[in-house]
Amino acid sequence: MYGLETTRQVLERLQTDRQLRCLCGWNAVQQIPHESTFSRAFGEFAGSELPQRLHEALIEATQKERWVGHIARDSTAIEARERYPENPPPKPQRKRYQRGPKPKRSTPRSPRSRIEAQRSMNVSEMLAELPRHCSLGVKKSSKGHLNYWRGYKLHLDVADGQIPITALLTGACVHDSQVAIPLMSMTSQRVTYLYQLMDAAYDAHAIRQHSEALGHRPITELVQRYRMRRTKVPIRKDSRAKKTVVTCEPISGELTWAEQDRMRERTMVERVYSRLKDAFGGRSIRVRGASKIMAHLMFGVLALTVDQLLRLTG
Repeated sequence: MYGLETTRQVLERLQTDRQLRCLCGWNAVQQIPHESTFSRAFGEFAGSELPQRLHEALIEATQKERWVGHIARDSTAIEARERYPENPPPKPQRKRYQRGPKPKRSTPRSPRSRIEAQRSMNVSEMLAELPRHCSLGVKKSSKGHLNYWRGYKLHLDVADGQIPITALLTGACVHDSQVAIPLMSMTSQRVTYLYQLMDAAYDAHAIRQHSEALGHRPITELVQRYRMRRTKVPIRKDSRAKKTVVTCEPISGELTWAEQDRMRERTMVERVYSRLKDAFGGRSIRVRGASKIMAHLMFGVLALTVDQLLRLTG
């Protein structure tokens, strides 16, 4: 809220700002703890997930009885000042089959994808299975350019009124679609909502099925898919010789005018990310490790949620 990026800036401000000192519970300058005490306290907050529990309690107290029309879902890049892990978790290897005729029925099937496996898990199992180590991420901008960064991804579910409901942190290498089912499962436990608004990164059949099973209506920007069709046409008129012509036919559907109108509300999650990074410390991360970075971001999300609630009720 005050735009203080480091602990030393906080201490300097506490030395001169009597109002801030009283808000923190210290009447005299001599009562202000040492800088190391601030660091140890922040480590305890991160280990106990204090800001996550505070945000969950705030949502339950203010949004539990509310009917939410739309939930907008998206992720944003979080740059970190740390190195890659020396021994990152190994990726699951799938069995590869050789080209040719289909294998016999006795041949075991390849393992299910992460999205399909999440449908049979509970929330704690899904969260434990998601990678959280620092990694390299890439995203394509609206103009088609690739942006690379080193760090993490913050995933948010935002309700009408730009109120963050659920937040998750993963490694930057995790695709957005792999966090959709854990997010919608956690959000369904906290609020009652109708529509889910997602971009083309979440266009998967398993995600739509799980959303409908929870009683929601998913609206997703569709990825344009094509079908290859081969036809033989004569080379010349009155000629028996023929050549093969390959054509591409689009097979993806289109959103109805009502769904397109509702998709305009999806930009509220982008505005929340903009406020989080510009005014609530989303860009001034000085800590390392997934738990501490998540605590830093969640304190900003908590302050942003309270500020937005005050704006709506005031």
